[in-house]
Amino acid sequence: MSQAKDLQQGLAALGLDLSDTMRQQLLGYLALLDKWNRVYNLTAIRDPRQMVGYHLLDGLAVLPHLWPGRWLDVGCGAGLPGIVLAIARPDWTFVLLDSNSKKMGFVQQSVIQLGLKNVSAYCGRVEDYRPLELFDGIVSRAFAELGDFARLTATLAKPGGKWAALKGHAEQELPSLPQSFDVEKMVSLQVPGVVATRSLVVVKRKGE
Repeated sequence: MSQAKDLQQGLAALGLDLSDTMRQQLLGYLALLDKWNRVYNLTAIRDPRQMVGYHLLDGLAVLPHLWPGRWLDVGCGAGLPGIVLAIARPDWTFVLLDSNSKKMGFVQQSVIQLGLKNVSAYCGRVEDYRPLELFDGIVSRAFAELGDFARLTATLAKPGGKWAALKGHAEQELPSLPQSFDVEKMVSLQVPGVVATRSLVVVKRKGE
Protein backbone atom coordinates (compact mmCIF):
# COMPACT_ATOMS: atom_id res chain seq x y z
CA MET A 1 0.00 0.00 0.00
CA SER A 2 1.23 3.50 -0.83
CA GLN A 3 1.34 6.75 1.14
CA ALA A 4 -1.52 8.03 -1.02
CA LYS A 5 -3.67 5.02 -0.11
CA ASP A 6 -2.75 5.33 3.59
CA LEU A 7 -3.72 9.00 3.49
CA GLN A 8 -7.00 8.32 1.69
CA GLN A 9 -7.99 5.61 4.18
CA GLY A 10 -6.91 7.76 7.13
CA LEU A 11 -8.96 10.73 5.95
CA ALA A 12 -12.00 8.47 5.54
CA ALA A 13 -11.52 7.12 9.09
CA LEU A 14 -11.34 10.71 10.42
CA GLY A 15 -14.41 11.73 8.42
CA LEU A 16 -12.48 14.41 6.52
CA ASP A 17 -13.15 15.24 2.89
CA LEU A 18 -10.14 16.96 1.31
CA SER A 19 -9.78 17.85 -2.35
CA ASP A 20 -7.36 16.09 -4.70
CA THR A 21 -5.21 19.24 -4.67
CA MET A 22 -5.02 19.22 -0.87
CA ARG A 23 -4.11 15.54 -0.81
CA GLN A 24 -1.37 16.12 -3.38
CA GLN A 25 -0.03 19.04 -1.33
CA LEU A 26 0.05 16.88 1.81
CA LEU A 27 1.96 14.15 0.01
CA GLY A 28 4.24 16.78 -1.54
CA TYR A 29 5.01 18.06 1.96
CA LEU A 30 5.90 14.53 3.11
CA ALA A 31 8.18 14.06 0.08
CA LEU A 32 10.02 17.28 0.98
CA LEU A 33 10.24 16.25 4.63
CA ASP A 34 11.63 12.84 3.71
CA LYS A 35 14.22 14.41 1.40
CA TRP A 36 15.39 17.07 3.87
CA ASN A 37 15.28 14.65 6.80
CA ARG A 38 18.08 12.59 5.28
CA VAL A 39 20.43 15.56 5.56
CA TYR A 40 19.08 17.73 8.39
CA ASN A 41 17.47 15.25 10.81
CA LEU A 42 14.22 17.22 11.13
CA THR A 43 12.12 14.43 12.62
CA ALA A 44 12.72 11.11 14.37
CA ILE A 45 10.13 9.40 12.15
CA ARG A 46 12.06 8.16 9.11
CA ASP A 47 9.70 5.61 7.58
CA PRO A 48 7.68 7.43 4.87
CA ARG A 49 4.64 5.26 5.56
CA GLN A 50 4.76 6.05 9.29
CA MET A 51 4.96 9.75 8.45
CA VAL A 52 1.40 9.62 7.09
CA GLY A 53 -0.03 8.70 10.49
CA TYR A 54 2.38 10.44 12.84
CA HIS A 55 2.64 13.70 10.88
CA LEU A 56 -0.29 14.19 8.49
CA LEU A 57 -3.18 12.39 10.19
CA ASP A 58 -2.02 13.38 13.69
CA GLY A 59 -2.39 17.03 12.71
CA LEU A 60 -5.58 16.58 10.70
CA ALA A 61 -7.34 14.68 13.52
CA VAL A 62 -7.82 17.93 15.45
CA LEU A 63 -9.46 19.83 12.56
CA PRO A 64 -13.10 19.17 13.57
CA HIS A 65 -12.37 20.76 16.97
CA LEU A 66 -10.66 23.94 15.71
CA TRP A 67 -12.20 27.23 14.58
CA PRO A 68 -11.70 29.65 11.67
CA GLY A 69 -9.39 32.65 11.89
CA ARG A 70 -5.78 33.63 12.34
CA TRP A 71 -3.57 30.92 13.91
CA LEU A 72 -0.14 30.73 15.50
CA ASP A 73 1.71 27.39 15.60
CA VAL A 74 4.28 27.68 18.41
CA GLY A 75 7.33 25.43 18.33
CA CYS A 76 6.30 24.17 14.91
CA GLY A 77 9.54 22.28 14.29
CA ALA A 78 9.38 21.01 10.71
CA GLY A 79 5.98 22.69 10.29
CA LEU A 80 3.68 20.47 12.31
CA PRO A 81 0.81 20.74 12.66
CA GLY A 82 0.73 24.21 11.03
CA ILE A 83 1.52 23.30 7.42
CA VAL A 84 -0.87 20.33 7.49
CA LEU A 85 -3.69 22.49 8.89
CA ALA A 86 -2.94 25.30 6.43
CA ILE A 87 -3.23 22.92 3.48
CA ALA A 88 -6.60 21.64 4.73
CA ARG A 89 -7.93 25.12 5.57
CA PRO A 90 -6.69 27.55 2.88
CA ASP A 91 -9.14 30.22 4.07
CA TRP A 92 -7.48 30.38 7.53
CA THR A 93 -4.12 32.09 8.03
CA PHE A 94 -1.16 30.62 9.89
CA VAL A 95 2.06 31.94 11.37
CA LEU A 96 4.59 29.20 12.14
CA LEU A 97 7.15 29.98 14.84
CA ASP A 98 10.25 28.11 15.95
CA SER A 99 13.71 29.14 17.17
CA ASN A 100 15.52 26.42 15.18
CA SER A 101 16.82 28.09 12.01
CA LYS A 102 17.45 24.77 10.26
CA LYS A 103 13.84 23.68 10.72
CA MET A 104 12.48 27.10 9.78
CA GLY A 105 14.56 27.01 6.60
CA PHE A 106 12.73 23.82 5.70
CA VAL A 107 9.37 25.38 6.62
CA GLN A 108 9.99 28.40 4.39
CA GLN A 109 11.10 26.19 1.49
CA SER A 110 7.98 24.02 1.93
CA VAL A 111 5.70 27.06 1.93
CA ILE A 112 7.26 28.26 -1.34
CA GLN A 113 7.28 24.90 -3.09
CA LEU A 114 3.74 23.99 -2.03
CA GLY A 115 2.42 27.45 -2.96
CA LEU A 116 0.87 28.10 0.45
CA LYS A 117 -0.38 31.70 0.36
CA ASN A 118 -1.88 31.50 3.86
CA VAL A 119 1.35 30.70 5.77
CA SER A 120 4.18 32.89 7.04
CA ALA A 121 7.18 31.84 9.11
CA TYR A 122 8.96 33.51 12.04
CA CYS A 123 12.30 32.21 13.29
CA GLY A 124 12.85 33.18 16.91
CA ARG A 125 11.84 32.61 20.50
CA VAL A 126 8.19 33.03 21.40
CA GLU A 127 9.21 35.34 24.28
CA ASP A 128 10.61 37.78 21.70
CA TYR A 129 7.73 37.60 19.24
CA ARG A 130 5.68 40.80 18.87
CA PRO A 131 3.10 40.33 16.12
CA LEU A 132 1.28 43.29 14.59
CA GLU A 133 -1.98 41.36 14.89
CA LEU A 134 -3.04 38.93 17.63
CA PHE A 135 -4.44 35.45 17.06
CA ASP A 136 -7.82 33.71 17.20
CA GLY A 137 -6.12 30.43 18.00
CA ILE A 138 -2.71 29.24 19.20
CA VAL A 139 -1.76 25.62 18.59
CA SER A 140 1.20 23.46 19.59
CA ARG A 141 2.12 19.83 19.26
CA ALA A 142 5.45 19.36 21.02
CA PHE A 143 6.32 22.80 22.32
CA ALA A 144 6.02 22.69 26.11
CA GLU A 145 3.99 21.49 29.06
CA LEU A 146 0.43 22.83 28.98
CA GLY A 147 1.04 25.44 31.70
CA ASP A 148 4.18 26.81 30.05
CA PHE A 149 2.44 26.85 26.66
CA ALA A 150 -0.35 29.03 28.08
CA ARG A 151 1.97 31.31 30.06
CA LEU A 152 4.47 31.95 27.27
CA THR A 153 1.77 32.80 24.72
CA ALA A 154 -0.76 34.51 27.01
CA THR A 155 -0.28 37.94 25.40
CA LEU A 156 -0.55 36.66 21.81
CA ALA A 157 -4.25 35.73 21.68
CA LYS A 158 -7.04 38.15 20.84
CA PRO A 159 -9.81 38.68 23.41
CA GLY A 160 -11.88 35.51 23.07
CA GLY A 161 -8.97 33.68 21.45
CA LYS A 162 -8.25 30.12 22.57
CA TRP A 163 -5.38 27.65 22.83
CA ALA A 164 -5.28 24.14 21.33
CA ALA A 165 -2.61 21.75 22.64
CA LEU A 166 -2.01 18.34 21.03
CA LYS A 167 -0.94 15.98 23.76
CA GLY A 168 -0.46 12.36 24.72
CA HIS A 169 -1.77 11.90 28.27
CA ALA A 170 -3.10 15.40 28.89
CA GLU A 171 -4.60 14.84 32.35
CA GLN A 172 -1.25 14.91 34.14
CA GLU A 173 -0.49 18.38 32.75
CA LEU A 174 -3.76 20.05 33.78
CA PRO A 175 -2.50 21.09 37.26
CA SER A 176 0.22 23.18 35.57
CA LEU A 177 -2.35 25.46 33.91
CA PRO A 178 -2.31 29.03 35.33
CA GLN A 179 -5.34 29.98 37.42
CA SER A 180 -6.31 32.61 34.85
CA PHE A 181 -7.14 29.85 32.34
CA ASP A 182 -10.01 27.36 32.08
CA VAL A 183 -10.17 24.08 30.18
CA GLU A 184 -12.93 24.40 27.61
CA LYS A 185 -12.75 20.81 26.44
CA MET A 186 -10.52 17.78 26.33
CA VAL A 187 -10.94 15.40 23.41
CA SER A 188 -9.54 11.89 23.08
CA LEU A 189 -8.30 11.37 19.51
CA GLN A 190 -8.14 8.15 17.53
CA VAL A 191 -5.45 8.72 14.91
CA PRO A 192 -5.16 6.10 12.15
CA GLY A 193 -1.66 4.65 12.03
CA VAL A 194 -0.63 6.05 15.42
CA VAL A 195 -0.21 3.53 18.23
CA ALA A 196 -0.11 6.04 21.07
CA THR A 197 -2.57 7.93 23.26
CA ARG A 198 -3.45 11.25 21.61
CA SER A 199 -5.64 14.02 22.97
CA LEU A 200 -6.50 17.65 22.33
CA VAL A 201 -6.89 20.19 25.13
CA VAL A 202 -8.62 23.49 24.35
CA VAL A 203 -8.17 26.22 26.94
CA LYS A 204 -9.33 29.82 27.23
CA ARG A 205 -8.97 32.74 29.57
CA LYS A 206 -11.37 32.75 32.52
CA GLY A 207 -14.44 34.85 31.86
CA GLU A 208 -14.12 34.79 28.08
